[in-house]
Amino acid sequence: MSHVASHNEEMKSCIEECQSCHSSCLESISYCLEIGGKHATPEHIKSLRDCAEACQTSANFMLSGSPMHPMTCGVCAEACQRCETSCNMMPDDKQMADCAARCRSCAESCRKMSGHKTSAAA
Repeated sequence: MSHVASHNEEMKSCIEECQSCHSSCLESISYCLEIGGKHATPEHIKSLRDCAEACQTSANFMLSGSPMHPMTCGVCAEACQRCETSCNMMPDDKQMADCAARCRSCAESCRKMSGHKTSAAA
């Protein structure tokens, strides 16, 4: 029973991480488009958008109890890692540093969630 309770707490935490990262990426898209220049390159905006979408999808799959959430969490971890890398290319920008930190945290949480189902099924 404690394993289930622990899993539920981890999932709740991951949902919150995903929702927070989703918001951060959407806010960063608006910020970057206003700033322009290197902030608004198509590659950077795409990484922010991909991350936001993956986070939203993963949160939705976990909230609905989908058995496919480990797969979406795996994709989300990858999207977050790519977005973190992109944001870190502008290290002197507080908005980008904050977004990178949220992406890193979400990637770690999603990596754990994507592995839980696999190890539990083994």
